[in-house]
Amino acid sequence: MTATLLTEDQQALVETTLDFAQDHLAPHALDWDRDKHFPVGVLRKAAGLGLGGVYVREESGGSGLSRADGVLVFETLASGCPSIAGYLSIHNMVAWMIDRYGDPDQRERLLPRLCAMEDLASYALTEPGAGSDAAALTTRAVREGDGWALTGVKQFISGAGAAQVYVVMARTGGEGAEGISAFLVDKDDPGVTFGPNERKMGWNAQPTRQVILDGARLPAGRLLGREGEGFRIAMNGLNGGRLGIAACSLGGARSALDRSLAHLADREAFGTRLLDAQALRFRLADMATELAAARALVQQAAQALDRGDPQAPYLCAMAKRFATDTGFSVADRALQLHGGYGYLSEYGIEKIVRDLRVHQILEGSNEIMRVIVARGLTEAFR
Repeated sequence: MTATLLTEDQQALVETTLDFAQDHLAPHALDWDRDKHFPVGVLRKAAGLGLGGVYVREESGGSGLSRADGVLVFETLASGCPSIAGYLSIHNMVAWMIDRYGDPDQRERLLPRLCAMEDLASYALTEPGAGSDAAALTTRAVREGDGWALTGVKQFISGAGAAQVYVVMARTGGEGAEGISAFLVDKDDPGVTFGPNERKMGWNAQPTRQVILDGARLPAGRLLGREGEGFRIAMNGLNGGRLGIAACSLGGARSALDRSLAHLADREAFGTRLLDAQALRFRLADMATELAAARALVQQAAQALDRGDPQAPYLCAMAKRFATDTGFSVADRALQLHGGYGYLSEYGIEKIVRDLRVHQILEGSNEIMRVIVARGLTEAFR
């Protein structure tokens, strides 16, 4: 990250977040991954720095930061642990959705505890049969007295079981996107249960479970926004979520690059430091250049989202695709530069590779990002 491109406030934000990542995330990341431990207490410490409500308005209890500020936060957090930074991005996406679309009672009831991370939040859109084709979801919400009853299964839900608050997309009308509404579901609502914690390649420091809704009964005040507006709410939330995950890929890859520099400086072969080998120096130069290009695209998309640019969804998709592909590629090359040591858990590189791989899938797979970008490119030719 180039400090000269940051304002004084942003530089202070990065320094504070980096101190937190180095003190509270990095020293424990390998143990959390091995033990599949979700460090809720550490998340609440992060909330003490304002990281539980990054985009939530100050009057609602949040930090009121811009998207351009937020991507700096999540990149820096991910340098300590991409898994925890990724969950924080999702929690903040949900908190923003409630602040943006919630009514005064919902904001007053939920946001103070979410911003303090006394309660955690999860986003529940994906289903076993509706991943990339999110508009085809089958979870159904029907009116029951003055409230609602929800039935269906949500799949791959980060934080599920530990989170208290879930933004759940369910069908209240006909087929397609127009029939979907958003609901605020509480962990303790009758009819809400969870599947077992999934066994995953990476992101082991946070739980991933099904959310099972068996006629889950909700009072009338749990509809988020207006009926039939859920798909738009979901997609608007994902614009910011994609930037958060893109930034997490940058932070994890930057950590892998930094570790590679230190490793090559310490290792010798054929009588010279590996860091002095021109072929390896060229690899490092390419890795740094690609990360800088990805960071610039993420910042461009974040600034577009901040100013309400109509092209923001297109740019967010472009940034998410490029940054997550680049981040994984850089981390994979960092592992190769470590040789056999990169394959050992204790060096931390293989964990970064495993954690960053899922970023190419979640918040909309990179194939779907290409669909969005191509649609934007060809709009004038329809």
